[in-house]
Amino acid sequence: MKDKQKNLLGFEKPLAELYEKLDELKKVSSAGEMDMSEEVKMMEKRIENMRRDLSVKLSPIQIVQIARHIQRPTTLDYVALLLTDFIELHGDRNFGDDPALVTGIAKLDGQSVIVMGHQKGKTTKENIARNFGMANPEGYRKALRIMRIAERYNKPIISFIDTPGAYPGIGAEERGQAEAIAKNLREMAELTVPFISIVTGEGGSGGALGIGMGNKVLMLEFSIYSVISPEGCASILFRNAARANEAAMAMKITAKDLLELGVIDEIIKEPVGGAHNNPEQAATYIKSAIIKNLKPLLALSHRELIADRYNKFRKMGIFEEQ
Repeated sequence: MKDKQKNLLGFEKPLAELYEKLDELKKVSSAGEMDMSEEVKMMEKRIENMRRDLSVKLSPIQIVQIARHIQRPTTLDYVALLLTDFIELHGDRNFGDDPALVTGIAKLDGQSVIVMGHQKGKTTKENIARNFGMANPEGYRKALRIMRIAERYNKPIISFIDTPGAYPGIGAEERGQAEAIAKNLREMAELTVPFISIVTGEGGSGGALGIGMGNKVLMLEFSIYSVISPEGCASILFRNAARANEAAMAMKITAKDLLELGVIDEIIKEPVGGAHNNPEQAATYIKSAIIKNLKPLLALSHRELIADRYNKFRKMGIFEEQ
């Protein structure tokens, strides 16, 4: 419980007192002084109800905080919970391996699939090792290599998107960051296999698009998908990053907004308070959504898959000619 209290977000502080009381009840019960099992259940129910109430009234900037939660499940967490027989494939066969983006082969209910996704860490040390999920060009070229393998062996692709954006470092730019992402966009448009993309946390800019041009684009309930971070937008528009709350409201970056705008195809429900509170349940919801969306795509021909993906992205946005 101490970890849960430590990782509470600002708007979740009312839960801290309830967690302290729950800890006290459990200590009394475990010491054998008194049977407090009913009181423990009641307190756990109170916590769940408060989490549910808080989740209903979330503002866009609060959803941003949940999407960035340090304990939010990562790609490798979902791979372990959703898939079997996972074999990770490393390297772009050009420059090196990028730990910020993982790729591999696995099975989903017996169906062989190709999987790729951004990988963050759960600690500062892990995040530094994974570059906070911000991929370099070699990460996107590794993703392209695995997508070509999928096409060669006619295997569906599943991508998990969770990145603040592609890494903007000097080395990344020198090695062709923009070219790597642009090439992925071109190649993804012409893929002849079913492709499902899922935004599990942050869907940041071209870094997200670099593995996100699926026939179906799904979003977890408390994830975000945007061309720039709210802080970055506020810095540009208002010259003040502290006005990120205003920017988040105007940018329409939540799953609900993006479904209404036609940018995504479906919202995947999350456990009460967010996926980090129950990763196993979140994985169950994701698995159901993948299977449901993959089935009709498997029935399409190569030409139909390309046309389906092309039409999906072409119809985005509202245009008015003068």
